[in-house]
Amino acid sequence: MRPRSSRGFTLLEVMIALAIVGGLLVTLLYTLGYHLDVAARQEAATVATMLAKNKLTDFKEDPTEESGSFPEPFEDFRFRVQRLASPYPGVLRVKVTVTGRGEEVSLSEFMLAETTGAG
Repeated sequence: MRPRSSRGFTLLEVMIALAIVGGLLVTLLYTLGYHLDVAARQEAATVATMLAKNKLTDFKEDPTEESGSFPEPFEDFRFRVQRLASPYPGVLRVKVTVTGRGEEVSLSEFMLAETTGAG
């Protein structure tokens, strides 16, 4: 007959091991979810930035559009264009704000007033 200590693990040892493994899995799943959320927010901020840059370029060609939304696949993003005063004569500050997917990005650019139709 074998001694009692060599027959295997006790129930208490197995429960402690399962508790440790369970704690590690919960931590791993929480961390994974957090980082996926951060990645999604960064993607939304990047898309909003690119759309704002595009809208600034479009504004130079058509300075009449003040606000609206973007076509598919970016229909959940909206933009607002503002003409702001500049400390420089003959120069206009144009600010484009894009919101969507819980993010908001604002870009500004100085433009000659003659090129924007606000001369």
